[in-house]
Amino acid sequence: MPQSDELKKEIEQLVVRAKDGDSASFGRIYDIIADDIYKYVFFRISHQQDAQDLTEMIFMRAWENLKRYKEAKNFTSWIFKIAHNAVIDHYRMNKHIEELTEDYMDDKREHSPLHNAERSMDNSVLKIAIEGLKDKYKQIVILKYINEKSNEEIAEIMKKNEGAVRVLQFRALQELKRNLKDMGVTKGL
Repeated sequence: MPQSDELKKEIEQLVVRAKDGDSASFGRIYDIIADDIYKYVFFRISHQQDAQDLTEMIFMRAWENLKRYKEAKNFTSWIFKIAHNAVIDHYRMNKHIEELTEDYMDDKREHSPLHNAERSMDNSVLKIAIEGLKDKYKQIVILKYINEKSNEEIAEIMKKNEGAVRVLQFRALQELKRNLKDMGVTKGL
């Protein structure tokens, strides 16, 4: 969900206190941002327990490196960059590719953070289609449409300019449409 200016200010105030060692302020930051980080990680790696573990590790890294954070930057973008790097590290450590078995897909649907909102078959198909995207396209789709990040925030997270982000979004949506057509979905395309 996009953050209001008021929420961004609250986070920045909490960051200042957390940098001074106030762990309760960092705990409040966790409460505000953790669900968005979890959703981002889960949709990138598609495994509930690993996503939970990585989310915790991301916040530990953020706490350990908080002194390096520069207030001029958006804290949420900064922590999403940590999440992005953690996902890359996860893939490096787990080079094997999981097969999409029926049990695996059932498990993912059951534990999805969006489970209650995504009960229809159409959403399951959409999720599979997103998983079939190239990594950079998957990241764009997740950040833009799952985490509802602005193009400016996405550009900061991915270290690209906004024009490049718009091009990647267009290409990601084109590939997503192709994936859906290949799966037999034509309604709404």
